[in-house]
Amino acid sequence: MHLPEMQFNVLRAVANAGTSELTELARALAADQSPVAAACLALQDAGYLSVRESEFDEFRLGPDAEPFAAAPLPERVIVGVLKAAGGRCRITDIPSHCPLNAGQVGQSLRLLAQRGWARKEADTLVLLDGFSEAAQPDEALIRALAGGRVARREQLAAQGVDVAAAAELLKPRKGFLVVKGRTDRRAELTDAGRALLAAGVSARRSVTQLTPDLLADGGWRQVELQPYDVTLAARTLYPGKEHAFQRTLEKVRRVFLEMGFTEIVSPWVESSFWDFDALFQPQDHPARDMQDTFYVARPARTQLPDDQLVERIRRTHEDGGDTGSTGWRYRWSREMAHKPVLRTHTTAATIRALAAHARPTAARPLAPSAPSPGKYFVIGPVYRRETVDYKHLPVFHQVDGIVVDPHASLATLLGTLAAFYGKMGFPKVRFRPSFFPYTEPSAEVFLYLEHRQEWVEMGGSGIFRPEVTLPLGIRDRVLAWGLGLERLAMMIHNLKSIGDLYFATMPWLREAPLSRA
Repeated sequence: MHLPEMQFNVLRAVANAGTSELTELARALAADQSPVAAACLALQDAGYLSVRESEFDEFRLGPDAEPFAAAPLPERVIVGVLKAAGGRCRITDIPSHCPLNAGQVGQSLRLLAQRGWARKEADTLVLLDGFSEAAQPDEALIRALAGGRVARREQLAAQGVDVAAAAELLKPRKGFLVVKGRTDRRAELTDAGRALLAAGVSARRSVTQLTPDLLADGGWRQVELQPYDVTLAARTLYPGKEHAFQRTLEKVRRVFLEMGFTEIVSPWVESSFWDFDALFQPQDHPARDMQDTFYVARPARTQLPDDQLVERIRRTHEDGGDTGSTGWRYRWSREMAHKPVLRTHTTAATIRALAAHARPTAARPLAPSAPSPGKYFVIGPVYRRETVDYKHLPVFHQVDGIVVDPHASLATLLGTLAAFYGKMGFPKVRFRPSFFPYTEPSAEVFLYLEHRQEWVEMGGSGIFRPEVTLPLGIRDRVLAWGLGLERLAMMIHNLKSIGDLYFATMPWLREAPLSRA
């Protein structure tokens, strides 16, 4: 009978030793522990070996304890000062008589009292009769583990160290003692294994791959191809991949493209005209105040679109123009519309797209013809003076979208958003009536989180008011929405704070899954 070479070597080594711990076995065979362990398990499955496991504690010094392997603990130093001072000394005077600083002396007071060596009386430290010159268990343990030694409990106990008492004394000292739980695996020969060796089993060379030499000289007939054990521990590899939040943005982009939308872009530094005025937001609205918005100093002014469009926007604000509205009843300022601002929402991009969609040509004048249907979306950062907390930052990302269609309805809007979130992995979506300045009717979007058993708000949606669309030359209904993406990414990756997306730790970045189950 033949056995793979490693199994044969292990079986013979265990037979010679009677019993053998796996690390010692690997050392004796000059082999890595993984193939030795795999051979032991294979022999155990065949009934030739038995592998027994036992748990034990392994002790070593932490980085803060090493200096005290050859030097006294701070309590010993303080006791020396007290003895030299006749048994009493003011606490503030102790650092002047020893190499300890005031912080080390303060940290040692509780430990001195715990040992029964000294007590504090007002501002004075008094030496007690309970002081012992003999080495304490913690001091004995530190000396026993000096020089980076690693030892088991029974090894230390054989040296006379009271390990339990020492560990208790060292517990208040962080970084002094490291205790690791280990598993001892020991192999023993079974009766079947002895019988196999007595029957004259031999080794058969095993290889992991066929080489040209083995094929050329026919050596492949005398070797055994070693099977791969996919259950063995292996080094974890972390391939390069996109940041988890970037993957979320890309998936949102892909989903909207799959739904037939056209992606658009716009500048991050926007004019107040496109950011506010074109959306029928009055110039005295609180959202336009400095405490809510980041205005840009340079350039001091931005360009406005053609005068006809600006005039229609002005009239809509002042008296409603041709929209049938009464407007806001104030004098609209062209200078305020020129002010540059870090865009407060990506709706500025969709408004630009809406104006371009309705732009007249020689073949298609602005009136009375209506532009053809269209669907657009934009993804990008927006800027607001938000108070930073677990779900708000002054810079965050939005996805805005619009659908221009004479046959569109509120049901179309809700169905589109439900389809989008369904593709993102959230099938439970609901809507609640709400109010937004430039849509009517309006609805907030909520997603249901199964693991938290709650509904979470994701953004707003609605149908643009005539005061928004008619000045741009759009007479069809326009469905619109603006959705937060950081919150969506937090839900996808099960994060509790928005900061975890931007100040993520390397382990999380490495282990964040590429897709959700």
